[in-house]
Amino acid sequence: MGDIDAMYEIPRTAEFLRSRVYTRVALQFPDEMLKDAAAVARALRRELAGGGVKLFVMADTAYNSCCVDEVGASHIDAQCVVHYGHACMSPTSNLPAFFVFGKTPLDANACGRSLLQCTRESGKRILVLYGLEYAHALDDIKAVMAELHKSHSCTVEIQYADVLCSVMSPSSVAEKEHTQSNGTTPNDDLSVPIDGVATFVNNCCNVEGSTRKYSLGGLMWATSIDDNMEDYLLYWIGQDNSAFANVVLTFNKCEIVRYDTVANQPSRDVSHLMKILRRRYYLVEKAKDSNIIGILVGTLGVAGYLHIIEQMKDLIKAAGKKSYTLVMGRPNSAKLANFPECEVFVYVSCAQTALLDSKDFLAPVITPFEAVLSFSRGREWTGEYLLDFKDLIATDRPEVASKTDEARFSFIKGCYVEDNRLEGIAPALGFWNCLQQQ
Repeated sequence: MGDIDAMYEIPRTAEFLRSRVYTRVALQFPDEMLKDAAAVARALRRELAGGGVKLFVMADTAYNSCCVDEVGASHIDAQCVVHYGHACMSPTSNLPAFFVFGKTPLDANACGRSLLQCTRESGKRILVLYGLEYAHALDDIKAVMAELHKSHSCTVEIQYADVLCSVMSPSSVAEKEHTQSNGTTPNDDLSVPIDGVATFVNNCCNVEGSTRKYSLGGLMWATSIDDNMEDYLLYWIGQDNSAFANVVLTFNKCEIVRYDTVANQPSRDVSHLMKILRRRYYLVEKAKDSNIIGILVGTLGVAGYLHIIEQMKDLIKAAGKKSYTLVMGRPNSAKLANFPECEVFVYVSCAQTALLDSKDFLAPVITPFEAVLSFSRGREWTGEYLLDFKDLIATDRPEVASKTDEARFSFIKGCYVEDNRLEGIAPALGFWNCLQQQ
């Protein structure tokens, strides 16, 4: 039982629930942790010593397990969700969330020696990033590095990212969205958490005075206004997963080293992710030639998803194209094959599940950022890449394209084409709302 208490932070979770006087709490587990769900619930009940708190175990989420399942929690009128395991830290819309990332084992000594080797090989400053499941080992790594610095001269600056928060409140997100809708800018887009509670979880980078503040995948760090991320070597501690892909694609111009926590050795090979980036460029070019687009909703909980859906509709309409809105849990090729009229799909999801592999699909699936590149006339890809749709939310509506726009060159067809204007020949359905679960 002691292992369960430590691994799942039972005392800290119970203290949080007591302090907020929650009486109906949803415990959300990913598939790999579901085997411990009953033991965790029993341990929490024991720690709470009754208290009138009802606990409900949630699993097999309709969308992505890294996101807080507010839809599932609403079915049991939960006042709060305790989210276990890997988390994308996307802001919630309606319910507060408490995060328990878990404590995946890590050899801090081996990791420290590898980090020291990077300082010797690279003259760049080093920024240490990590999967949230390794946040528990950060103090051990810092202690190991302090000892190594005593016996090895090291002049390279090492900076460690911090965990953004462990508690998320939807009220602050709603406040920011209300502020943005009024066309004004808040003073602190990314404020420093107080007692582990984040007030805003939004844009990857915000400038505040002489400091650039970054927030990505539940981590935060700050640099001088005069520094660029390309000046840093990014040292990632963790597995080659969606969180790592988010880092690599967002900072695709940086030198990156990944420390494999299973093999206990570093790797500089990110070529497979660079291939993904090149394929995404191909999908952008292919999407430009499409006329009917499906807006594929992959979340009903991430704050701002309704806003970005409306923005995508406006963008597509301004480009003279037609759109359907499709809502389904965990899309696959069979589900999307029911909509053969859609030539491309725009997937609205959290940042860490936005890259849906559509090689086996009848139509490509792109992200909202790629949709902006595809359907905004004259917009060119500069190499910048965004996975979080909240970075795209705008207050201005795009102007409807003129029917007299000049022909553009299609890299897919290899010739100049004129975009079709579908006004007056809309398909009969007009608006789709397809509810398909698992």
